[in-house]
Amino acid sequence: MEDAVQIKCTRCKNVFRERARRVQNGYSRQCPSCEVMLFFDEDSQNPNIKRAMRTARNIRKEQRELEAADVFSASSSGSGSSRLQSHHGRSQSRSEEPERD
Repeated sequence: MEDAVQIKCTRCKNVFRERARRVQNGYSRQCPSCEVMLFFDEDSQNPNIKRAMRTARNIRKEQRELEAADVFSASSSGSGSSRLQSHHGRSQSRSEEPERD
């Protein structure tokens, strides 16, 4: 899954990418081409900033949902069997050790 957002500069109209987790309210970034400072604010009137903020918010939401689904599937399917295997491995290693008097 792609975690980058395309951002169109307000001055030079160049398009560049930034990670979605960074593009939040209050974030600022310099355009790599013309070096103008872009400020990301939810109340911005600039349609390019609004689009980037909306896209980043949707990507972060999808990533949270995927992580929650992964955690849920891992905890429900694999945790019990791994405990049994690790316990079984310890008991075997103890039985293979020579007895001490």
